[in-house]
Amino acid sequence: MKPKKQESSTCDDLFRLRLEQLLDQRHVLYRLVGKIDWNAVEERFGRLYAEAGRPGIPIRLMVGLHYLKHAFNESDETVVARWVENPYWQHFCGEEYFRHELPIDPSQTTRFRHRIGEDGCEFMLGLTVRTGLATRAVLRTSLSVVNVDTTVQDKAIAFPTDARLYHQARRSLVRMAQGMGIGLRQSYERLSRVALAKHGRYAHARQMQRARREQKRLKTYLGRVMRDIERKVAAGPIPGEQEHSRLTRRLEIARRIHTQQRHDKGKVYSVHAPEVECIAKGKAHRPYEFGVKVGVVSTSRESFVIGMQALPDNPYDGHTLEASLAQTQRLTGIALKEAYVDRGYRGHGIPLDRLKVWIAGAKRGVSVAIRKKLKRRNAVEPVIGHMKADGRLGRNFLKGTQGDAMNALLCGAGHNLRKILRRLALLCAQILECLQPPDRIKLQTAIN
Repeated sequence: MKPKKQESSTCDDLFRLRLEQLLDQRHVLYRLVGKIDWNAVEERFGRLYAEAGRPGIPIRLMVGLHYLKHAFNESDETVVARWVENPYWQHFCGEEYFRHELPIDPSQTTRFRHRIGEDGCEFMLGLTVRTGLATRAVLRTSLSVVNVDTTVQDKAIAFPTDARLYHQARRSLVRMAQGMGIGLRQSYERLSRVALAKHGRYAHARQMQRARREQKRLKTYLGRVMRDIERKVAAGPIPGEQEHSRLTRRLEIARRIHTQQRHDKGKVYSVHAPEVECIAKGKAHRPYEFGVKVGVVSTSRESFVIGMQALPDNPYDGHTLEASLAQTQRLTGIALKEAYVDRGYRGHGIPLDRLKVWIAGAKRGVSVAIRKKLKRRNAVEPVIGHMKADGRLGRNFLKGTQGDAMNALLCGAGHNLRKILRRLALLCAQILECLQPPDRIKLQTAIN
């Protein structure tokens, strides 16, 4: 059922004070509440719910929790736990009185993300852009000149080795077969665990011949379990069509792991996340990264994120520029004039009459102003670094390709919220400084 809209009640509780009477109205989160268009959130996500049934969780609460999660780098569990302890977070999510219990189960945030999908997360990113314009954290004139770059959003997987993949694929098949009531001839649980430990020790000691022998043994165990399950499935019916499809999918992943070679394309690097790709960005300290490529578009002046997009299948950077710029125009509604990119975007194919794309290292037709903006293009690198260090772009825990897209968009929204909060804090400090009496200002200047 459609959630009930949170409305402030007219009558006060006799034994409790409202959060508005308890909180400091100069706090940045308190001031941010009035800058976000919560009515647009209710209108956009309210139509995703059915008219009949049990009332849903308030939409503002769910959207606010996701904003707080990515602004302060929290998980689904910790953001709910901190929400109970922080009255400013509760006020940000629309609560009138302080609550002492958990608002929701952390698993309900996952269901909300599946409900709104990638389009809903893109709307949340666009809402932060509008909030940035309202707080003047970004100027409207800055939205037409952007910096574009790509990075890798790492997936939450262990470093893939053949021995570990064989072991994990065999263990997942055994667990799924046991859960479905399929009796296996042998699970190889103890033998596989011992072989994996031996492989790690031999490889660490540079005894590669012995390590390859244990790796071959792990591969043999995987092949035996696969053939045993296939025989049992062919011999008798499996209860449940959904379980049968899940088992078929897991057998396909295990078969790909069992047959893939070192130089094959489209390899599987994780059993639970087969969509992971191996991406080489030319970094000396990290030659290969395992995840998905992400395109980032930020304003050249304020480094405000106005475009964030997951790019599966590891495309060439130049082929992703048009899609990234199209998303930016869709979110801001302003036509772009200039885009500054690195040399990896050569051959982008965008006509000059539509948009002027300046590539780093350009010499012909470069004026003094363009040269400054080319140097300013490097500012997109710390934007990516902050989203990985202070946000959740460094390690994605959401499942599937849809999880990659949603996490990238919400990371951009969290970065924008951090910049908006910093802008509000600076404005509050400037106002308080102007309200101080002149004698106190002179005394502080003399002390400093």
